[in-house]
Amino acid sequence: MDLVPALREPLKQPLKSVLGPATAKVMAEHLGLHTVGDLLHHYPRRYEERGQLTRLAELPMDEHVTVVAQVADARLHSFASAKAPRGKGQRLEVTITDGSGRLQLVFFGNGVHKPHKELLPGTRALFAGKVSVFNRRLQLAHPAYELLRGDGEETVEAWAGALIPIYPATAKLESWKIAKAVQTVLPTAQEALGPLPAALREGRGLVPLPEALLKIHRPHTKADIADARARLKWDEAFVLQVALARRRHADTQLPAVPRRPRPDGLLAAFDDRLPFTLTEGQRKVSEEIFGDLATEHPMHRLLQGEVGSGKTMVALRAMLAVVDAGGQAAMLAPTEVLAQQHHRSITEMMGELAEGGMLGGAEHATKVVLLTGSMGAAARRQALLDLVTGEAGIVIGTHALIEDKVQFHDLGLVVVDEQHRFGVEQRDALRGKGKQPPHLLVMTATPIPRTVAMTVFGDLETSVLDQLPAGRSPIASHVVPAADKPHFLARAWERVREEVAGGHQAYVVCPRIGDEEDDPKKSGRKKSPEDDAEKRPPLAVLEVAEQLGRGPLQGLRVEVLHGRMHPDDKDAVMRRFAAGETDVLVATTVIEVGVNVPNATVMVVMDADRFGVSQLHQLRGRVGRGSAPGLCLLVTEMPEASDARQRLNAVAATLDGFELSRIDLEQRREGDVLGQAQSGARSSLRVLAVIEDEEVIAEARAEATALVAADPELEGLPGLRTALDALLDEEREQYLEKG
Repeated sequence: MDLVPALREPLKQPLKSVLGPATAKVMAEHLGLHTVGDLLHHYPRRYEERGQLTRLAELPMDEHVTVVAQVADARLHSFASAKAPRGKGQRLEVTITDGSGRLQLVFFGNGVHKPHKELLPGTRALFAGKVSVFNRRLQLAHPAYELLRGDGEETVEAWAGALIPIYPATAKLESWKIAKAVQTVLPTAQEALGPLPAALREGRGLVPLPEALLKIHRPHTKADIADARARLKWDEAFVLQVALARRRHADTQLPAVPRRPRPDGLLAAFDDRLPFTLTEGQRKVSEEIFGDLATEHPMHRLLQGEVGSGKTMVALRAMLAVVDAGGQAAMLAPTEVLAQQHHRSITEMMGELAEGGMLGGAEHATKVVLLTGSMGAAARRQALLDLVTGEAGIVIGTHALIEDKVQFHDLGLVVVDEQHRFGVEQRDALRGKGKQPPHLLVMTATPIPRTVAMTVFGDLETSVLDQLPAGRSPIASHVVPAADKPHFLARAWERVREEVAGGHQAYVVCPRIGDEEDDPKKSGRKKSPEDDAEKRPPLAVLEVAEQLGRGPLQGLRVEVLHGRMHPDDKDAVMRRFAAGETDVLVATTVIEVGVNVPNATVMVVMDADRFGVSQLHQLRGRVGRGSAPGLCLLVTEMPEASDARQRLNAVAATLDGFELSRIDLEQRREGDVLGQAQSGARSSLRVLAVIEDEEVIAEARAEATALVAADPELEGLPGLRTALDALLDEEREQYLEKG
């Protein structure tokens, strides 16, 4: 975030490099750092304290300590091990003393050579490391050390009290090498130009940017770190919010066709035939949407609501309003199963209003068509024809809708279901099919904390549905600790049998499919460290279904559903389950969104610790959709004290999706939220934590909105414009452009 040429200087140049060419190359390739400015904005992740100086006689266990001592003796031993079977292994044992006691240091393998040369008897040094016990003696394994030459009381204090920055590093470049590189370029920080307007910075008592950079990389005290972080958080929040505010401002300049429903049209006819009344929340959100649709600028609205809060109904009413006004509406779903499901439920809800041009169709009826990749050629041709002539007012489909061949008569509204599963490019391609930019409604069933909505979807207005419609039943959730209490798992299968005996149905969800391609051993894929740690791959649909059919659920009608089945087979399985011809569906997360079988009352999630919090909440929403109460059992083998169990306990303890999404976010890295997950771009956040820094983000948004309204081109703020250029590298620029 800089303007000055010195900060734009590349770290690697043909003639003279700021850093050694090898270091500069690794920084560019592995850390994405190309200029002096990039390196200055590569902040430490945390700080180690070398510990208070400790007397050897008073060493605490398992703590990081720093001691000043003299080498009493040093011995090199050889030993045999798995890595060095012929007795070639080396271990250096160094005994040090400070007059109050003695301590042993050990170094192994290639790490013995340097200390063997340097730590000679009589040498004084500072040693820092973690105290452990070996053979009943205290020791430091592979401690860091700094030799003391001459009588350096000063050196001792300075070195021991220092806060050591620990940088995000890579296997090819250790943190301390990055620290050295930062020291080299730190003097240029004096020339850094900050993005904050002077009045804003002074009004909030924030330190100037050069001082913040100095304090974050070379703090003398913890207060220095706090000052630096406060300033750098504001920079990040403000630049991001200015980018989003400019995006909103640009949207208000675009033209769109206002779409107002006719008082006696399709929407009115639909409302008249509804067998229930809309919830207060559905009415309120619908009014917000109708207000946006009636304006001459494209609507950009995010509709979030709990699983089952009736988002589809709200979206359908918006689509009918647009059809009333002579336009067409497209609904984009992430999977074929979901597109087919939406098509089925929407045509059922509309009845004869969905039979436009057909015998028995109602007066205001329109045609509702489905368009997916696996449709037969004839059905596909007909659907394309209905779209281009305007015969079909509503189309529901997967990304097949985006192909070049698909043309609309007059596309007025795009509804995107499950935002997080759709690339920005796909939404953009669909929006490009309107004669003028169509209105956009994005729906998500993963509730997003307010701050994330402000940060990630800051260019969308947000509507929230937080009431469940009448008739939805409560869901009880319990953790089943299969390893500690195997009889709990046996009881879980008994509960499934009881529900089936009572005329209901069940889901069993597994993390993996379990055929050849999916097996890490056979596909040659490396196992993740988590898999390795847990010594077994996640449970798989095909194996679990077979074991249940032969064992605890013998005699019940058990079927499987997963993403690698042929679309027709998937649809057939779902139809049989929906019709009650299957008792238990063993599936992967393909059932996570949108599958609606009111008669399914119990869900057992195997290896529940392998799923994220939001995903478990989504899955759980598949039961309790009818009049009978729902039950969700989260099966895990993780021990009680583990983080994974805490996560599952949190899911079991609340049905509030907003609360769970906060927990989820606190446990994941911020980058997942703002980086790859949303834009495919590297996360721009380095010190800003979305949940913790709620106030900063909200204040920055208000400041940014006011600033952009007064000066959309940011004429008077060169530092801010440069910072925006840095944030909006091409990839992110496109992402924000496409909204």
